[in-house]
Parts: sequence; C-alpha cells; structure tokens
Amino acid sequence: MRCSWCGDDPLLIQYHDEEFGIPTTDDRKHFEALMLESLQCGLNWKLILRKREIFRKCFDEFDFEKIARYDDSDVARIFNTEGMIRSERKIRAIINNAQKFIEIRNEFGSFHEFVENQDQLTRELKHRGFKFLGESSVTSYLQAVGILNGHEEGCSKFAQ
Repeated sequence: MRCSWCGDDPLLIQYHDEEFGIPTTDDRKHFEALMLESLQCGLNWKLILRKREIFRKCFDEFDFEKIARYDDSDVARIFNTEGMIRSERKIRAIINNAQKFIEIRNEFGSFHEFVENQDQLTRELKHRGFKFLGESSVTSYLQAVGILNGHEEGCSKFAQ
C-alpha cells in the first residue's frame, strides 16, 4: 500500500517509493528538495516532478555553490529555457536561497545540522532571507527529506 496521493501515476509512484521520506544528510539533496518546494508554490507537484530534469539542467544539478554565483545572464538563460517555469521572481529566489543556504552551512557545518536543530524552521528561514518558502512548503520539504513522517497511516512506509 502507498499513500493515496500517488494514485496510479508512475511518476508519483516512483517518487514515493524511491525518494519521498527517505532520510538524507546530503546537503545537495536538501537544497534540491527545498528548491523544488519553492518552485512548486502555486503549482501542482506532479508538474514540478515532470519538469525536474529541466530544473536540474537550468540550475546545474542544484549545485548551490554554482547557483550562488549566478548573475543576470544566468537569470535570462534560465527564464528562456524551453519548458522552464516562466517566473523571474522564482529564479531569482533560488539564487538568493543558494546564497543563504551557503551562509547557514558556513555557520552550522551543514544545512542538515541546521535543520535538525530548528523548532520553527519556516520562521528561521524567512528571518535569514529565504524566499518562496511558506509553512506548507517547508513542511512538505521536511517530509520529502525524511525529517517528518509524511506517509499516510495506510501506507506500508508509514511505520518505517
């Protein structure tokens, strides 16, 4: 049994079975999961997963060190990429968030360590200047990286 949100969609089933809720300490995976939630704001999650490879191409596989150095030419390149979400604000938010992500890593040693020690993560991220990350986006991110259990009770992964 799986979470009901998977339905019979192969893409959602694969995401559920191979990624969702599996704990990670890898900061690149944390960054990608957090930025996918940022990109998802106002959009359908299935759309985000369908465009994931485009996002990876546009954002150097979510390499936050590279993204933090992006300039206006990179914003234009990403904005004009076929299939990309046409939101300059979201593109600039990811660049901003990469810079803030690095600041947190420098302060805490890793982003994972920072997240593990936050009771009010959404508030703290906003305080530190992150963009396009509200309460529901942050909760979804925490479920995606296995910090919060996001599986439904009837799901075989719920008790794991």
